[in-house]
Amino acid sequence: MDKVELGMNLREARNKAGFTQEQLAEKADIGVMYLGEIERGVKMPSMKIFIKLIEALNISADYILRNELPSGKEYVLDEITEKLAGLTPKQRKTAVDILDAFIKNL
Repeated sequence: MDKVELGMNLREARNKAGFTQEQLAEKADIGVMYLGEIERGVKMPSMKIFIKLIEALNISADYILRNELPSGKEYVLDEITEKLAGLTPKQRKTAVDILDAFIKNL
């Protein structure tokens, strides 16, 4: 994905969430000017900043990267995904670790 497309997708997600650039930058703990450069496609965020942005927007990376996903492939939320969606990132990690341990012991 190029930085222009990524920036456009982030701007769209920010607008849908009802945030100004200032509000999102504050939530993600980044500078407003830097967010503007990302949205305009001037800069590509690091993985750390990308994660901060999607967490602040409460969306999945899939939503931003949707144009990079294989054509025709459908992504459906199942019961486990829905339950994980309501958790904090730390709680999700713990739940995934527990699930991994459970599956290994089956």
